[in-house]
Amino acid sequence: MRRLLAILLPGLLLLTACGGGEPAAPEPTSQSAGETAKLDSLKLTENGDKKAPGVEFTKPLEVKDPTIKVVKEGDGDRVKANQVADISIVAFNGKDGSTVEDTFPKDAEKLELNDELKTGSAVIYNAFVGAKVGSHLALAVPGKAAAPASAGAPETPAQPSQLIVIKILAAKDAPKVLDKPEGDAVTPPAGLPTVKENDKGVPVISVEGVAAPTALVSQDLIKGKGQAVKETDTVTVNYVGVALASGKVFDSSYDSGKKATFPLNGVIKGWTQGLAGKTVGSRVLLVIPKDLAYGDQGQGDAKGDLVFVVDILGVK
Repeated sequence: MRRLLAILLPGLLLLTACGGGEPAAPEPTSQSAGETAKLDSLKLTENGDKKAPGVEFTKPLEVKDPTIKVVKEGDGDRVKANQVADISIVAFNGKDGSTVEDTFPKDAEKLELNDELKTGSAVIYNAFVGAKVGSHLALAVPGKAAAPASAGAPETPAQPSQLIVIKILAAKDAPKVLDKPEGDAVTPPAGLPTVKENDKGVPVISVEGVAAPTALVSQDLIKGKGQAVKETDTVTVNYVGVALASGKVFDSSYDSGKKATFPLNGVIKGWTQGLAGKTVGSRVLLVIPKDLAYGDQGQGDAKGDLVFVVDILGVK
């Protein structure tokens, strides 16, 4: 959802801060918010799912409050809470109507209609939940006045209002996130670090007698039966990491009691390469040479060759 967030994030923050409009409606009724009459002039010409619709609106479009509503209703099923919506957007400069961004020709963006979105941006959440698949939503975001230079910071130029038209292409239930690995146990070959669970179910890694790796080792300890992970996916995991030289734990998601979620292509190469192709439900032992980790310098205690046990609990 990176391309989408780059455009919507300012609007999302504003909507959280000052979004007004009609009182909250019970789910699953799509709820408009803001100065919706300002969107009455908007006209759409449908061009399918892979080409942005033709959009006409009275310019300049200026709103004091962030504004959102369904401007063209689709004929699909209604979007439900906790689903993931596939969407495409086209964004315009509200002052002159020029196109700012168009994601229609690209892969659909994913918008999770979860409690995090409901808390962080209830206006966006309420507009999507209850809308029909195939619908077009219009989001008008107020412009910003120029900010003078201060404390060494350069002057921030004025930003015009934006009009963002969003099409809901599909909606489906969010993939299940497991609480622990599920699958078939695998006996690893000799010579690798050994892994046992303590009385709290946390993996404990022993590296005694293990030689430094000459290449990345990615060994299933439990082979899950879920979907395969791609390098471009976002994964939800539990993990423990130790330095091979000392056997000391330097990081563990179990310490916080919360699963970790992150894009697989945004972590060290040993994780990206070692987890790509693995399946949801798997417990994976990674023995990572330093050149695929943080190198000799390391990060804190994560220096040199590293060993991880990673439970792949979800993917999106």
